[in-house]
Amino acid sequence: MLWDIDGTLMSSSGAGRRAIERAFGARFGRHDALDFPFDGMTDPVIFRRGLRGLGLDEQAAEAALASLMEVYLEHLQVACAAPDGFRVHDGISECLGRLAGLAGFAVGLGTGNIERGARIKLGRVGLDHHFAFGGFGSDHGDRPSLLAIGAERGATHLGRARSECRVVVIGDTPKDIAAARAIGADCIAVATGSYSIERLAEHNPTVAARNLAAPEALAVLWGEHAA
Repeated sequence: MLWDIDGTLMSSSGAGRRAIERAFGARFGRHDALDFPFDGMTDPVIFRRGLRGLGLDEQAAEAALASLMEVYLEHLQVACAAPDGFRVHDGISECLGRLAGLAGFAVGLGTGNIERGARIKLGRVGLDHHFAFGGFGSDHGDRPSLLAIGAERGATHLGRARSECRVVVIGDTPKDIAAARAIGADCIAVATGSYSIERLAEHNPTVAARNLAAPEALAVLWGEHAA
């Protein structure tokens, strides 16, 4: 199982976006190059698009990327220290609690967040300990590629070949659905982010549901173990 974070596992009331904007402001004195939606985008793609928006060429953008991400992580720590605005979505805690220690399941992340950023966000809501591995934006800027990396790590976690494993991606955007389909995975698309069930269903996930507490989502999540 490969779980997206923002809009799927939790809501952070835009803490990640604020941290990125503040990082651009601290590093370059401006954040006007970030006037685009981040939904479904990986951190490296967001940063590179913002840097291009500032007029940096590819070589200069790549040279600035690592230091910019460090500044972002500093601001993310501050943003995630806020007392309010963070919530775990319906059905998440119950599913993760049931999965804890259950044989035959590998619970990981499939997220565009760089790994350190992902751990900061999940630590804020007490979910980090559920995820032993993952595929992250720090592994690859391309979402299908990072999911494939996460799937391989999940198979290793189970001591099985990737071809022997059923992979389920849980996400909240069309990009999650497309990436799951690209690696031959099932996809549960939940309308806990910016997209409605109807919009998600247009992209042909295995199932589109209101949230992870919905019976149709749970049926796909658990498969033959639904009973």
